[in-house]
Amino acid sequence: LLLENRNMRSLLETTSRKQLIIGNSLVMRQQLDMLRQVANSEANVLLLGDSGTGKELFARQLHQWSRRADRVFIPFNCAALPRELAEAELFGHEKGAFTGAHKERPGIFREAHNGTLLLDEVGELDPALQSKLLRVLQEGEVRPVGGSRSVDVDVRIVTASNADLEGMVRDGTFREDLYYRLNVITMKLPRLTERSDDIPLLADFFLSKYTEKNRREIEGIGRGAMDVLTAHSWPGNVRELENVIERAVVLAKGALLEEGDLPDALFAEPSGEGAITLPMGTSMEEMEKTMLNQTLKLTRGNKKLAAQLLGISLRTVYRILDRQQGVEE
Repeated sequence: LLLENRNMRSLLETTSRKQLIIGNSLVMRQQLDMLRQVANSEANVLLLGDSGTGKELFARQLHQWSRRADRVFIPFNCAALPRELAEAELFGHEKGAFTGAHKERPGIFREAHNGTLLLDEVGELDPALQSKLLRVLQEGEVRPVGGSRSVDVDVRIVTASNADLEGMVRDGTFREDLYYRLNVITMKLPRLTERSDDIPLLADFFLSKYTEKNRREIEGIGRGAMDVLTAHSWPGNVRELENVIERAVVLAKGALLEEGDLPDALFAEPSGEGAITLPMGTSMEEMEKTMLNQTLKLTRGNKKLAAQLLGISLRTVYRILDRQQGVEE
């Protein structure tokens, strides 16, 4: 087990020298290959994905691999400020443009000149600001609030959202012309359950991060605990996994993270009194994987008990888990 943890950390060190994003699953390799190719262009990129899938990290990685890597990267949350403040923050303002504007401010677009700007939760942008953003994309210039002249800017725009922007376009709540300007390249980031092969790698990365931060001496993650982590559905995606590992590091009593160090929520019985619902058309391989993972959650990672409940051999359980991890027998 300690050897496996050392090997995992060696892989992490090798990965971290080349990229910011932790992941070695097939779907993540495909995503990173596409990101690397897109990074060298000047095309606008739209990152779509559930909360916690790492949209800002993907934007930072794109910037890191781009020709603008030695310039500034600025993230801006479009949902964080009301319209008036967001407008001044993005486009700048002249002195006296509004109450409290005691001095001129350049704005984020001008601060990001020659760099990369991430507009996170772009679907929350006020319609009036959508129009101003469209002008920036079309003309390459911004006009500060209260200003009479525009200023040229050269900014790589990356946008991110967990909303259905196409649906918002149909509803008339998001400008269609802006949408097509933003999604020249669209990347749909996978949920953690869609890249479950990366869970051990991510868990060990967060273990290293938080043992150092909290000055704890924890050598690795126990087999049972790792089984629980890989079986969980992770509705909060990578952010939830990080939170769980940080909590476990703080509360751990031994040299390894064990099942008892994990929160009870990871052992909660699935809804429907233990029933498992699968959509029509689910493949046999996916049904097999889901049945085992949900049963392992119910048995708190006990493989022998899971095998008994499913009426299969323990060897079959390990075979399914090995296949999930991409290990060829």
